[in-house]
Amino acid sequence: MMQRFAINTATFGFQYPIEQSIDAIAAAGFGGVAPWRREIEGQDVSAIAKRIRDAGLKVTGYCRSTYLPSLTREGLQANIESNRRALDDAAILGANSFVMVVGGLPKGSKDIAAARAHVAEGTAQLLEHGRSLGVRIALEPLHPVYTAERSCLTLLSEALNMCQQIEGIVSAPSLGVCLDVYHVWWDPNLKRDIARAGVEKRIFGFHVCDWLVPTADVLNDRGMMGDGVIDIPSIRAEVEKAGYQGLIEVEIFSEQNWWKRPVVEILKVCAERLTTSV
Repeated sequence: MMQRFAINTATFGFQYPIEQSIDAIAAAGFGGVAPWRREIEGQDVSAIAKRIRDAGLKVTGYCRSTYLPSLTREGLQANIESNRRALDDAAILGANSFVMVVGGLPKGSKDIAAARAHVAEGTAQLLEHGRSLGVRIALEPLHPVYTAERSCLTLLSEALNMCQQIEGIVSAPSLGVCLDVYHVWWDPNLKRDIARAGVEKRIFGFHVCDWLVPTADVLNDRGMMGDGVIDIPSIRAEVEKAGYQGLIEVEIFSEQNWWKRPVVEILKVCAERLTTSV
């Protein structure tokens, strides 16, 4: 049953070495893992990739990109190069996609149009590198509350428009989107845009968690599925209707709650909620 689902290691709050997280996820019967660069870079990436394979897990996504926008051309190019190196690691890991959280306004800037232009330019360059490695890139639109600091890409429609602008309409796209219910649940055009993403074959990832009311922190107070206000089953139905057949990935940032719990407990509750609330 749990082979249909994956765990993003951020759900553990980076409490453990990546090897321990891999073993725990596999032991709990899940089908995939999504590691973060902070756990991988500087390590023996090939050895980690082997451990994941030996555990019988798939790598759903490799998280996440260096933010692209910069105040200078030199800064933009440095950010692109950082992401090129991450794509190299994603290829070694055998990741289904490299997840891009594109970045917001560089410190000191109020020019959101320039930030968006840097995102498009940088993504276009990275797409070519990703293609050469056989790694797909998934743009992840974030909730608008993150526009200034984390992502000037906030709508699924915007992400799809950017994909089309950069890559055009192709039969087997290498540039797509990662849908996280936490970021898109509120969008009145969500059903329409999920259907469009399906037609264009650009749904590369699907993340679940919940939006708590009240929320203590928009970044680090996500809820376990079923504890908040998101109608996750309805969104899942639309995503699967659109043709998505990949693993469903749990990603929960919860500094004051879940990150303080043992990994075995987190995985047990995830498994229960994935069968009742997703």
